Amino acid sequence: MKVLVAGGTGFIGTNLCAELHDRGHDVTALSRDPDGSDLPADVDLAMGDVGAYDSIAETVADHEAVVNLVSLSPLYKPRGDRSHEDVHLGGTENLVRAAEDGDVDRFLQMSALGADPNGDTDYIRAKGKAERVVRESDLAWTMVRPSVVFGDGGEFVEFTKTLTTPFVTALPGGGETRFQPIWIGDLVPMLADALEDDAHVGEIYELAGPQIVTLADVTELAYEAEGKSVTVLPIPMPIAKLGLTAADPLPFVPFGPDQARSLEFDNTVVDNDVTAFGVEPDELRTLRSYLDIEPRSVREPRQSA
Repeated sequence: MKVLVAGGTGFIGTNLCAELHDRGHDVTALSRDPDGSDLPADVDLAMGDVGAYDSIAETVADHEAVVNLVSLSPLYKPRGDRSHEDVHLGGTENLVRAAEDGDVDRFLQMSALGADPNGDTDYIRAKGKAERVVRESDLAWTMVRPSVVFGDGGEFVEFTKTLTTPFVTALPGGGETRFQPIWIGDLVPMLADALEDDAHVGEIYELAGPQIVTLADVTELAYEAEGKSVTVLPIPMPIAKLGLTAADPLPFVPFGPDQARSLEFDNTVVDNDVTAFGVEPDELRTLRSYLDIEPRSVREPRQSA
């Protein structure tokens, strides 16, 4: 199958391109500024901006399947003049239109947990609107909504260290926001399966890892992996939102009120759909294992039902 991976040179994209290549597919990585240094030699590169239909239409039409991984991080303020609405909604509209015009057979959309056109953050709203575009298309689509993804080249652990300091640190709400992080090495085979198997057409899957951890837990794990300890002090959420709102105009501050709002709701699943891909949640890799931290007799990361 000839597969175009939009966002194919990013963290998830490079891993998915390698997985699809290893499975025998002809893979093209689409990017605004393509760099194939992290890709297998046989993966093709294509330049295109999903925000500009004419720059991608011909490339899309030359493929049988499209994967849309193009995204702005929800963890940081968007840089420059590109908004979540521009990238997630506008980019999806252009990819879907190009795929329909080019008679593409399959379309895999990377969405997000909690995606909702009426959601609480710009990121969640844009992802929800993009989902609606895909669902209303004529394509044979599949949608995946992963929790935060960790692994080599990922930003989740580094984001946590950017937000905190070792030894003593303060976190909005005491860092009680819950996540269910999934390892890139577990997620990518599921994405490839979702693209290959027609049984997944028309399905929306919420995918998460084996454990629920709080932001405070992740902070402790990140510094424990470096041989450091940390004590978390709470900042009341209203004060955190007020401070980030005041700092929002400053270009060197990477967080804003939208990021503060994102910490007011959990990033976890009720039913973990990894089972749709023949995997049980307890078979997946934990963040502690990835960070190579041996289990100890002291408190493990807090887990919630």
